[in-house]
Amino acid sequence: MFLSKLMPLKDALNIIDSAKVKTDIQEIPVEDAYNKVLAEDIEALLDSPCFDRSAMDGYAIKAEDTFGFSEQNPAHLKIVDRIGAGKASKVTLKNGEAIKIATGAPIPTGANAVVMEEYTHEDGDNLEVAMSLTPGENVSPIGEDFKKGDMLLKSGQLLRPQDIGIITSSGYDKVKVFKRPKIGVITTGSELVMPKTELSEAEVINSNYYTVKSLVESTLAIPDVTHCIDDVEKVSKQIEEFVKSHDAVITTGGTAISKGDVVVDVVDELGEVLIHGVAIKPGKPFGYGVIDETPIFMLSGYPVASMVQFDIFVRDALLKMQHIYREPPIIKKRASRKIASSLGRTEYIRAKINGDFVSPLKIKGSGVIRSMVESDSYILIEENVEGINEGEECEVLLYNFLKV
Repeated sequence: MFLSKLMPLKDALNIIDSAKVKTDIQEIPVEDAYNKVLAEDIEALLDSPCFDRSAMDGYAIKAEDTFGFSEQNPAHLKIVDRIGAGKASKVTLKNGEAIKIATGAPIPTGANAVVMEEYTHEDGDNLEVAMSLTPGENVSPIGEDFKKGDMLLKSGQLLRPQDIGIITSSGYDKVKVFKRPKIGVITTGSELVMPKTELSEAEVINSNYYTVKSLVESTLAIPDVTHCIDDVEKVSKQIEEFVKSHDAVITTGGTAISKGDVVVDVVDELGEVLIHGVAIKPGKPFGYGVIDETPIFMLSGYPVASMVQFDIFVRDALLKMQHIYREPPIIKKRASRKIASSLGRTEYIRAKINGDFVSPLKIKGSGVIRSMVESDSYILIEENVEGINEGEECEVLLYNFLKV
């Protein structure tokens, strides 16, 4: 297939985006909800805190008993009770009295301030207070954080540790989230073997088995990985099995732009191939199809090409299945040297950031995994741009920005 017949990148992305595959909702314990997407609005079921509480270790007092007093002229109070966290005093505080209190304990009836322990001197039941306090000082009032009925989180929020904290504080022990999609991954190739140190003449270590699994995990989706030799019947059976039990299928290998490629032929037989060949570099022989409404992403067998194809075509699709929507996090840097490019294709050039500049790697080739290890970003060159001059500003996508 000639370059002029390859599908433009934007057209390919629009086809994939039209699939609109979404996952089901499930209710789970809040303790299991971290890094999952909220599928309901969270309204507070109670006030937080539920009572006026001490913000410090110290003594609950009437602030008025300290007016006008100082370190040189301390107030003298009588300790009438002592309470720790999780306890409440049954004593109603009177003028000239104090109750020893721990952080988080309810403010006793009659008290309106807490003096920090550092500003006091205790002698038996006698207490000296070496400062003047104002009403409400060191007191966390009821509903200070939020009140019952307050809207705390909206559906679609990717839950962070602080979100888990506010959900539980507001009275929930279970929460509704979108299920993580289950992704079937099939690496193909009769030459591929699992890692070992001694290889026969034609064997190649199946690095895609591990890298694609990790890539899927980086989107929070759940990978289910297997390997097939280049046999139409075996590949067909495995794809059919995954289509019935998974939300999407990813394959590697068998996508070269020519007839007789196992994976593309199988998908075409079982469903419909919508994309086969995109005007990008690297990763031109990307394929995409649909079988029984299940998306099939057909990646190259070359490790680097498959990684780039995943970042371009698959990553965003798996995030959207979980109701995670993000704009491409593109930044601007200046090219450290001239970068050649060809009109008619979008290029993703492996690169390294150095301050305000970005340098394309000299290591090339779709099978050179080291180039992905030694780079930290892609330089993006649009299909209608013919190269970038030294010092010219260019668009850069950091690998770290691709993570959820």
